[in-house]
Amino acid sequence: MASFRGRYGRIHGGSSGGSAAALAAGFGALSLGSDIAGSLRTPAHFCGVYAHKPTRGLAASRGMVAPATPALPVDLDLAVVGPMARTARDLTLLLDVMAGPDPRTLGVAYELTLPRARHQRLSDFRVLVLDEHPLIATGSAVRAGVNRVADALVDGGARVERHSPLLPDLAEAATLYTRLLFSGSVARFPVDAYEQLRTRAAGLSADDRSLDAARLRGMVLRHRDWIEANNHRELHRHGWRQLFAEFDAVVCPITPTPAFPHDHNPDLLERRIDIDGVEYPYFDQLVWAGLATMPGLPATAIPAGRPCAGLPVGVQLIGPMFEDRTPLRLAELLEQQIGGFQAPRQGVLPGGRRG
Repeated sequence: MASFRGRYGRIHGGSSGGSAAALAAGFGALSLGSDIAGSLRTPAHFCGVYAHKPTRGLAASRGMVAPATPALPVDLDLAVVGPMARTARDLTLLLDVMAGPDPRTLGVAYELTLPRARHQRLSDFRVLVLDEHPLIATGSAVRAGVNRVADALVDGGARVERHSPLLPDLAEAATLYTRLLFSGSVARFPVDAYEQLRTRAAGLSADDRSLDAARLRGMVLRHRDWIEANNHRELHRHGWRQLFAEFDAVVCPITPTPAFPHDHNPDLLERRIDIDGVEYPYFDQLVWAGLATMPGLPATAIPAGRPCAGLPVGVQLIGPMFEDRTPLRLAELLEQQIGGFQAPRQGVLPGGRRG
């Protein structure tokens, strides 16, 4: 269930919005979800709960997605499955259950041993805080959530920086993520529909470097061009390894806004998102989620308060590859510092829906 409508008609996020809404409404203590474009983190952000996008390959997808054959589950590029919970501690416990190789394939060859969190005390963490992106604005409510977390880190004695020359180029990362994401979205399109996309892409100006153009080019990406994009992804991974030699985590938005009103325009490319009165293409909001997704990094979504009309706001804690316990431990420490999940007011469900 990606979302459901209520009196105020706000979305709960997708595609794991049902999991997040059920958690927030008290239907259960734990849940699962998938994430390729923020589908764990965005519902958690919109509903005020916790979620963790694991390092890509850390948790097997068997049982979570329909298998390509009876014996082998689909292994989509960029995609992961992960846990959702109402506390950071429960999030960690569920990841421990999920993590490890598929016992029918890679499980016959190796066992998983995740490294411990880099630190146990907030004062020992080195954190880079980001609240601006070169391709899209950050809404005031989300910026307030990021700053609340940043202030808590400072108050707890952590070393906090707002800029680093080691950070991979955000605009390049967003374009690369967009091309990789949409390259897999048209694999089963009818031939005539695909040819129409090819015609549209051929008509783009060579100077058009917008994310709209990146989406269209990604849909008709040739295999040789995908290989080149994948090589650039590896360069970004190396950049992140260098950054995480100096920092333990990166705090940044998940999306630029809290939960927004439903838009039922069937053409997703025509939809727009309002950020403090300025409209942006709907899919541009994915750049923050893609920051961790494209290189395959772990990212923990945590509640950061309700700064806008009672709507939840979350932020993500991005950590080093296969060091998932580091952002998870930071989430636990921040929960102690600023609080965590807040149950919806009686009669009001996540996103403003009245029950």
